[in-house]
Amino acid sequence: MTVPGIDPSVPPSGTGCVECDAAGGWWVHLRRCTQCGHIGCCDSSPAQHASAHAAETGHPFIRSFEPGEDWFWNYQTEEFYDGPQLADPQHHPVDAAIPGPAGRVPEDWRSHVH
Repeated sequence: MTVPGIDPSVPPSGTGCVECDAAGGWWVHLRRCTQCGHIGCCDSSPAQHASAHAAETGHPFIRSFEPGEDWFWNYQTEEFYDGPQLADPQHHPVDAAIPGPAGRVPEDWRSHVH
């Protein structure tokens, strides 16, 4: 079954938030756009790049990019969704720091989350 906004063949854009990596920022958790593979940081993260990507592009679905999580979220309906298996990798490296990446997370990180 084909779902508009989900392309199971597209791999993730990398192992970290695209914008945070470019700017030297950090994230709490990572989310994957199911249409284009963009990896962005979650809404608890200071920059909230995943939801910004969805708003800018109109791509409606994300999936968690965390180990052990396979849930989908639809920004348009604000509901969880059961989606198909996506192209590998399914999550960031298991040994990656959370929050991350290591070396860029401030000691007082909890005071910066949403």
